[in-house]
Amino acid sequence: MKGSNSDNAQQKTDITEITNDISASNQPRNTRTLKLVGAGIVAVGAITLATQQAQALSALAVVNGITSNSGVGVSKNILYGDEPAQDLDIYYPKPLAQAMKAQDTIHNTYPMVVFVHGGSWESGSKEEYAFVGQSLAQAGYVTAVINYRKAPEHVYPDYVEDTAQAIAWSINNAPSLHVDPKRVAVVGHSAGAFNAVAAMSNEDFLAPYGIKPRDIAAVIGIAGPYSYDFRKFASVTAFAADATPDAVMPDRQIKGEQPPYLLLTAEKDKVVHKTNTIKMTQALKDHGVTVENGEIEGASHATSIGAMAPPLRWVNDVRAQVLTYLDKNLK
Repeated sequence: MKGSNSDNAQQKTDITEITNDISASNQPRNTRTLKLVGAGIVAVGAITLATQQAQALSALAVVNGITSNSGVGVSKNILYGDEPAQDLDIYYPKPLAQAMKAQDTIHNTYPMVVFVHGGSWESGSKEEYAFVGQSLAQAGYVTAVINYRKAPEHVYPDYVEDTAQAIAWSINNAPSLHVDPKRVAVVGHSAGAFNAVAAMSNEDFLAPYGIKPRDIAAVIGIAGPYSYDFRKFASVTAFAADATPDAVMPDRQIKGEQPPYLLLTAEKDKVVHKTNTIKMTQALKDHGVTVENGEIEGASHATSIGAMAPPLRWVNDVRAQVLTYLDKNLK
């Protein structure tokens, strides 16, 4: 099925590819992360796998399980909104985590990434994508991995509004995070790429917080469904019954001065068709936006994000492409 996030069977097939790419010695296991509290870093609980998504989440647990913390610090479950699902985790680069632990005076500021996970707008959580936060923090970026409200209880535009609110929270709280607010980027994968691009490309989503899209340094979308007829796919449950593609697809909702974009596709993606990126790229260019494209060679929909984990960088070059673009625009 091509055009959007596909059904659970296809998702499980692609996620399984992550597991198959990992040595048999790396079995799924619970992972422990670090939480920065006051002067110390303490261990916090592991991921609980939902029965409905057991196969998919087990593969993500593998990725998290083989990703070294490498001194990265984490502040967990920070609310950016008033509802339980509106929270995020902040990952700190090792030098910053050490300075915070020692309560040293911190003079340097860091670039920041806000990461939005996928899952057909119905599944996924920040805990499952801890490996992305760790990976980007290891590369020198303070990283917020966010949760957002899910379908079918919450349909468009709720999850896009949550993404915009998390972006605004990150910018407004930059000083306390030791972040330079002028060096903040937004990155999303799959449905999360839709959220990120939709929240950024239409200035109305950020406007309630006094922030403009151009206040963000860069946007990266990985395998995002930016332009498709959701009414023909299982993801229809993530949209209102009377919604139409013209009213919700980000390639038709561009408004306001924009930051530069990098839109990546996965060479072997069988879940999100490349025409989504082609159409989004053209729409942004027609609006006068600077857009770069890249293909992740050999990547499936699942491995296009799974290989963000440093131990899996050999699977494909998504991490290299993302970091090259971030370094160019934020450092």
